[in-house]
Parts: sequence; structure tokens; C-alpha cells
Amino acid sequence: MVSNVETRRSDCPISCSLDLLGDKWSLLIVRDMVFGRKRYFKEFFASDEGIATNILTDRLKRLEDNGIVSKQPDLENGRQIVYTLTEKGVALIPVLVELLCWGAVYDGVSQFDLDKVRQILQDTRSRQRFMRELKKRCTSTP
Repeated sequence: MVSNVETRRSDCPISCSLDLLGDKWSLLIVRDMVFGRKRYFKEFFASDEGIATNILTDRLKRLEDNGIVSKQPDLENGRQIVYTLTEKGVALIPVLVELLCWGAVYDGVSQFDLDKVRQILQDTRSRQRFMRELKKRCTSTP
């Protein structure tokens, strides 16, 4: 695993996190893994945002180097690579849920069910259940 210590702007935990995950592509790849159950390069490439292949390759490598995703050959087709979230990657789920809720509330064109977002925001049990379901989905084999 590669450390990003030499690229830190400061020792602030928010700044350090942004140095690692601060570009939209890295977070969107993790989002696709959590919410979209995507695991293959071609699935990430097909996302609506239109990531270029060289950027996707770079971000997947960075996420792997920083211990957020792991890759291994597909058991059914050894020529394909399967990407999965590591424990460190799964630990990002609460951050993604908070970003999802914030964006759904403050962005008027969100595609996520606003009633579900309100329930997640208002009910701690609903939020915890939602995050448990996502974590379980990300740590089990499809």
C-alpha cells in the first residue's frame, strides 16, 4: 500500500482525506461499488458521468494503492479483473450516505427517493439499517 504522506498539504484529517478521495472520479467509483454493485472496469466505464478510460485506470490504481479497493482475477473468466471494496473502502459508506442525503436535500434534481432520504435523516435506526444493508452487500459475493 502506498502512503500519501508525501503529498499532504497539512495534517488536518479533512485535508488528508481530500488528498486521497478529493476528486469526483474516485468517489464516483466507490459510489458505483456501493450503490450500483459494480465490480468490473467496463461497468465503471459505462456510468452516466462519462469517465475516460485513462482516468478510470488511474483512479482504480490509486484506490488500490491506498487500500480502498482490491482487485483479483474473476474466478469465472480469468482475463477479467474484479474490483471489491476493502474494509477501508467499506468504512466510506457512512460518508457516501451523508453525501447522498445532503445532495438529495439541497440539489433539486436528485434521482434518489426524497422520502427515503428524509426517513434516513430523521430516524437513526433507518440510517443505521440502510448502512448495514449497504455494508453487507459490499462484503458479500454476488
